[in-house]
Amino acid sequence: MIERDLGHLDIDRLLKNADAQMARSADLGTAMAGLVGRAEDELVTVTYAGTGLDDLRLHPKAMLLTSAELAERVKRAIEQAATDLRRQTTEKMEEVFGEENPLRPDLDPEPAAEQARLLRAAQDRMFGDPAGEIHRMVQRLEY
Repeated sequence: MIERDLGHLDIDRLLKNADAQMARSADLGTAMAGLVGRAEDELVTVTYAGTGLDDLRLHPKAMLLTSAELAERVKRAIEQAATDLRRQTTEKMEEVFGEENPLRPDLDPEPAAEQARLLRAAQDRMFGDPAGEIHRMVQRLEY
């Protein structure tokens, strides 16, 4: 059954889609390098980049807080800035990939994983025994 399904696999379309996906991925990498999450309240300002905490600024009045209060505000600001960065990342990925966004949270990963397994099996057969695979393809076409 898997071989019959793979017989309908359009290799040219698959390669074209892979090339387009690679180009979009390169564009995404460039765009994401400049993303920075931000969060602030009246006493704490945080920026968060892909490498982690980028900047932390405390208003002088923050020194009037207890250490526990200040720590809580800093942690909350870091979490909010990281959330902002995730939001920006998701938006950028939607912009670049559209409906084909591989990291959309509402997507079920199992169909993509199954497709990857099928492609891997086809690749293994083709590179392991190319003459045999071509013979099987010809047989399916004659069938």
